[in-house]
Amino acid sequence: MSIIVRLDRVLADRKMQLNQLAEKVDISIVNLSNLKTEKVKAIRFSTLNAICKALDCQPGDILEYVEDIEESK
Repeated sequence: MSIIVRLDRVLADRKMQLNQLAEKVDISIVNLSNLKTEKVKAIRFSTLNAICKALDCQPGDILEYVEDIEESK
C-alpha cells in the first residue's frame, strides 16, 4: 500500500506557494516540505484539518491511495 501526497497539485490549483500555506496553517515550511515530498510517515488529523481548511479542499484531494503492484497479485 502506498499513500501519495498530492499537496503540490492542490497548491498549484490554488496558485499558492508553500510559504503562504505555512503562514496560514502556522506550520514550518520544513514540515510542509517534508509532507509534500513524502518524507513523513504520519500526519496529525489537526494538521490535515488545518491544511484542508486553508486550501478549501478535502483530505482526498491531498492524499491518494495507490495499490502496490506486488499486493495486487
